[in-house]
Amino acid sequence: MAEHAEHGAHDDHMVHAHGQHAGHSTAMFKNRFWLTLALAVPVVYFSPMFAHLLGYMPPEFPGAAWIPPVLGTVIFVYGGMPFLKGGLNELKSRQPGMMLLIGMAISVAFVASWVTSLGIGGFDLDFWWELALLVAIMLLGHWIEMRALGSAQGALDALAALLPDEAERITDAGTETVSVAELRAGDLVLVRSGARMPADGTVTDGTAEFDESMITGESKTVTRSAGDPVVAGTVATDNTVRVRVTAVGDDTALAGIQRLVAEAQASSSRAQALADRAAAFLFYFAAGAGVITFIVWTLLGSVPDAVTRTVTVLVIACPHALGLAIPLVIAISTEQAARAGVLIKNRMALERMRTIDVVLFDKTGTLTKGEPELKDASAVEGTSRDELLALAAAVESDSEHPVARAIVRAARHQGLRVPRATGFTSMTGRGVRATVEGRTLAVGGPALLRESGITEPADLAASTRGWMDRGAAVLHVIDGDRILGAVSLEDAVRDESRQAVAALQSRGIKVAMVTGDARQVAASVAAELDIDEVFAEVLPADKDRKVAELQARGLKVAMVGDGVNDSPALARAEVGIAIGAGTDVAMESAGVVLAGNDPRAVLSMVDLSRASYRKMWQNLVWATGYNVLSVPLAAGVLAFAGVVLSPAAGAVLMSASTIVVALNAQLLRRVKLNPSQAR
Repeated sequence: MAEHAEHGAHDDHMVHAHGQHAGHSTAMFKNRFWLTLALAVPVVYFSPMFAHLLGYMPPEFPGAAWIPPVLGTVIFVYGGMPFLKGGLNELKSRQPGMMLLIGMAISVAFVASWVTSLGIGGFDLDFWWELALLVAIMLLGHWIEMRALGSAQGALDALAALLPDEAERITDAGTETVSVAELRAGDLVLVRSGARMPADGTVTDGTAEFDESMITGESKTVTRSAGDPVVAGTVATDNTVRVRVTAVGDDTALAGIQRLVAEAQASSSRAQALADRAAAFLFYFAAGAGVITFIVWTLLGSVPDAVTRTVTVLVIACPHALGLAIPLVIAISTEQAARAGVLIKNRMALERMRTIDVVLFDKTGTLTKGEPELKDASAVEGTSRDELLALAAAVESDSEHPVARAIVRAARHQGLRVPRATGFTSMTGRGVRATVEGRTLAVGGPALLRESGITEPADLAASTRGWMDRGAAVLHVIDGDRILGAVSLEDAVRDESRQAVAALQSRGIKVAMVTGDARQVAASVAAELDIDEVFAEVLPADKDRKVAELQARGLKVAMVGDGVNDSPALARAEVGIAIGAGTDVAMESAGVVLAGNDPRAVLSMVDLSRASYRKMWQNLVWATGYNVLSVPLAAGVLAFAGVVLSPAAGAVLMSASTIVVALNAQLLRRVKLNPSQAR
């Protein structure tokens, strides 16, 4: 399993970066940048070409002339090595991109500068300062870029962390603590209250409420008793049970989700970065221009001019601006997004969000609060609604169950006096019982009614039937053999969800919802939010397929979720957006994480994506446009008119281009990203 996960993460990283960053890390680019920058300062200062441009005389002392060649060589070898290796990989794969363009420029500058420094052929091609600045700026750009990239391995690590390290195995001699890796199918394990399941299995003895939210995404606990299956990673919340192990390791449901995440991450990252596409164009453009320049000037009978013009073309073909155009926009975008509560982990998520056709929301914990909330209450004749709710809250006051907390919270919110209860008893799978003001009261569901042999009054049944049709949980309050009334609890829809759905639709983006809940529950929420399409009763592993189904229709999908069961779908979608209040796995699988649980933050992502994409294109048009104009001038197409772009002039224009894109990227800070302003 670990080998499979590592392979999937590695493939994702390789494809995602188009070979640029294979084996590289953020720290590596950072360290190389700072050392290169330190070495570049004396190289630039002692460069005759740079000194001539600014009109100063560098100090003269024995060996001063060798400072640029010696330090420039260190910069080329140490700072330029990632680009040289990356360029070679791109050349081997026949997929030219940024690395090959940079590698070509610094290699030509390196050779030409050494030829000049050694006085070979009488050439004046001193590019040491340009080489130093080019490597430093490109390292800076890639350092900024790497900080914006997400990690595929993180999701797999977070999934593995759901399993406990140890388990209690039951033997003839008693119980023994063993590592989870030692468990085998057929073993009997003891799972205590509050402990996680170490493997998939079947309950053999005992009954407990299991929290399966990390697998299903649903907040409501599920009763598991003898004969019921339980899944690795889930938690027994209230009682101890004995479980017969049926699957371990790679065969567990959790491992299956892990494989889906790895596969989906690899399949979702085939797009090439925008800057790489521009770099590929410039590589072919520069290489073609260089060949033509050399041939034409050679045929004109001037080999020295042919070499000079060709070298100049190849060096200035790699503008500093192109290396910073995208990373600067991404860095400022991620900063702006963070201020709006949006963490952008993957640069491609930023690019893709502007193209999204449909946003697929997981229901529970995303569009809804993910916890039960009292929706309604109905009392029989002789009992008031407030009295019913106060008595129910009294009985439930000593329970830690989410439903109990919801009832108590509702009573207190309405300012009701909740009487004191004694003799609290939990009846697993049926409800709870307590004595309130001398009356023995019980609160429970259908199982409690069946056990008590009590029939629901017709007028109350009319209300509860409608609640159940909506998918609500219905609990009855019983006094001895008489029903006092009933309450309904539902997973409440967030107020912010209504605004988010309406605002997305106003931007021309469809909204869909996926849930494991029954169709009537899903339909109720969808109608309340005016959602375009609903997928209900979807099994955990099938959420990923629903994303693929939408994609098969030609739609580009953004998936928003918060549970482990959402992680494959988050990774499969063009953009995965995790609610920050959700699980670590969901956040690791997504390219975007919302720091809070406000779905309106998705709108910030849409607006930021569109704004940043405009800036990317503006910067790329400037950077590549500079080349389209300067390369022919450097090649000498207007030499007959006395217009030739010298190496020094080309270098100056290149630096000016960098300043322009940097200033243009700063304009992104004007974009307002405030979810509360969504319309």
